[in-house]
Amino acid sequence: MLRTPRLSKRFFSAAAAATTEKSTTKSTNKYFDKILIANRGEISCRVSRTAHKMGIKTVAIYSDPDIHALHVRAADEAVCVGPAPSSKSYLNAGRILKAIQQTGAQAVHPGYGFLSENAAFAKVLEDRNIKWLGPPSSAIEAMGDKIESKQLAKKAGVNTIPGYMGIVADDNEAIKIAREIGYPVMIKASGGGGGKGMRIAWNDDEVRLGYRLSKQEAKSSFNDDRLFVEKFIEDPRHIEIQLIADSHGNVVALPERECSIQRRNQKVIEESPSVLLDEKTRRAMQDQACKLALAVGYQSAGTVEFLADKNRNFYFLEMNTRLQVEHPVTEMVTGLDLVELMIKVGAGEKLPSHLTGAPVPILGHAFESRVYAEDPFRGFLPSTGRLSAYEEPQSHAARDPYMSGEGIRADAGVGEGSEISMYYDPMICKLVTHADTRDAALDRMRAALDNYVIRGVGHNVPLLRDLIDMPRFREGRITTQLIREEYPDGFKGVTLPKEARLHLPAVGAIMYAVRELANADISGRMDNAKVPDVEDVIVTLGEDIVTGQTFAVNVKVVPVEPDTHKHTTHHHHNNNEHEELHFHENQEVEWLVTMTPMGKNTLADSPVTIRLRGVDWAPESSILFARLIEGPVAADRKDWLSTPTLRVQHLQRIHGGFRLQYQGYIENVHVRSPRNYELSSYMKPKVKRDLSKVVVSPMPGTLISLAVKAGDTVEIGQELAVVEAMKMQNVLRSPRRGTIKSVLHKPGATLHVDQVIIEFSD
Repeated sequence: MLRTPRLSKRFFSAAAAATTEKSTTKSTNKYFDKILIANRGEISCRVSRTAHKMGIKTVAIYSDPDIHALHVRAADEAVCVGPAPSSKSYLNAGRILKAIQQTGAQAVHPGYGFLSENAAFAKVLEDRNIKWLGPPSSAIEAMGDKIESKQLAKKAGVNTIPGYMGIVADDNEAIKIAREIGYPVMIKASGGGGGKGMRIAWNDDEVRLGYRLSKQEAKSSFNDDRLFVEKFIEDPRHIEIQLIADSHGNVVALPERECSIQRRNQKVIEESPSVLLDEKTRRAMQDQACKLALAVGYQSAGTVEFLADKNRNFYFLEMNTRLQVEHPVTEMVTGLDLVELMIKVGAGEKLPSHLTGAPVPILGHAFESRVYAEDPFRGFLPSTGRLSAYEEPQSHAARDPYMSGEGIRADAGVGEGSEISMYYDPMICKLVTHADTRDAALDRMRAALDNYVIRGVGHNVPLLRDLIDMPRFREGRITTQLIREEYPDGFKGVTLPKEARLHLPAVGAIMYAVRELANADISGRMDNAKVPDVEDVIVTLGEDIVTGQTFAVNVKVVPVEPDTHKHTTHHHHNNNEHEELHFHENQEVEWLVTMTPMGKNTLADSPVTIRLRGVDWAPESSILFARLIEGPVAADRKDWLSTPTLRVQHLQRIHGGFRLQYQGYIENVHVRSPRNYELSSYMKPKVKRDLSKVVVSPMPGTLISLAVKAGDTVEIGQELAVVEAMKMQNVLRSPRRGTIKSVLHKPGATLHVDQVIIEFSD
């Protein structure tokens, strides 16, 4: 099915206006008339953006549920290639070939994932004289097999990790090999990547389980279940070299990326350059990466990945024969557009002489945070649903000037109203920040995460925010095991210093005052309403008044001399018309908040005064902005501005208050009159669901296998079932000893979150 997207390129370009890709040359050559993008989501949007900049039309492909996806609207044409399962759509080479023929596309950009490293597909295109904007099929084949690639790397003079360089026949052989190599070991899919089909094993039992799960994941993700075993390097750092090569024998190694912050072998935060490397090690890595590329006749963009230890010894890990997810950090520190270079070298052009003549300089520092639709409070299980609200950080530039300019970039394939489904990767966006120094780039990332509004699905922004503030991370003392070591029992949420947590009752009281003023100004009410009296309100942090932190709060609004010619403005909607509600016509106002602790209060033992200026919030606003003039500030969390800026997200209204997110920390803030506070103690607590006698699906997904049946007796921790979501296998284990009463579903069943799978007998 061929269709023209409903929205024009102009719509998409406006949404992506804050990106920083720059043209590497001023050539007016179009290179190709039309490119088909054999991918979906943000990378398809990304390729369309550069192609349009070069005057090239694009064709998107989509599955049935993706018909209204942003990447479809970003392209000039779009073709449906099948139903939701990837195997029947985005991995369906026959359908994609038909789409190429139907649209007359002269070239294909593979993006990453799906068919991007499928040598057979690339070979078919080569045979049909359709330009594959990736490396030659021979290079993909050589580097796509991890066993063969290690052998080639060793032959080319590249350092390699000790291990068994053959296919492992079964779990018994895997255990034998692991014992010979010595624990810990890494079980890896020979034909895969992206963390799929990979398991670390520290003993025989973990090898047996890891072998089975890795084999299943590899089969599901790559249709190739071959596995091998190698030594796991303890306390490693994951560092990779970005390459770009042309068809004239030129290979350029760009500045490295540090990708050590990982969870389940999938990257979470990347940066460039690495704080570990010195110039000598950097040059040695780049030299070995180039040698390998030349040895396999490489062309286009690719990445050679290394593991490095604390002494800067490094070992070849694998070569990704495609554009990497994290390529934007390289673009930010080089000023290059890698997609543009891929198109140009694909058209036969030589790499620019300024790249081949000398080492590419490193311009500042950049970070990328991968924002995923996953619930960090439920073991990072995938979260599906519709984005009921979505505001990228740049959209708040008018209210927060640090979100403007070229120092921030959001590469996303979704927008408000987009559906996050169980069929594909749960990535929402790649959020990238850049500055002259590492500390400044980190501080900008902190502000960007606080400005990122995502509603409707669970997401990992709280984890990202916590990592950015972690002293160990800020000091660069990182390894691939950092997340496992820092959160041994799982991520339980951000622990906010009490100095910063004290800002929340003040913010809650101010929001209450602004909301009351807005309510007084609605149609049919008095039009001369003033800021209401907010003396003696009771503010409680937490779920209930018994265990929560409670304060008696007074708020005064005081005019002050403005710091600039601007004045504070609060926006609200009245009768469907946008109006501005001014607390002062020509002056700023200052909010003076006095909070007296009540009861057993662990946050304060005496009255606390907080003064805020430049408060910008209205009841429909998603974020409250303010400048902290006076009040407690935690030394290790002080904002990068000379005057700390508060960015507090209003997640939702709750009965008697607000649910707020501050520096990644989430808190219920109840604001009540003294009488309502007194009466609230009589309210019945919410009844919690009893899950002690059932096993439920923790996520939407597919039931892959069952390990028990009705009548079986099980022990605590015993495997019960495996549920797959977004190509990852998740083992469900027994929470108790007991007897299985019933099994409600068969393998292959599609499950929704919290759906009961197994029941225990009484």
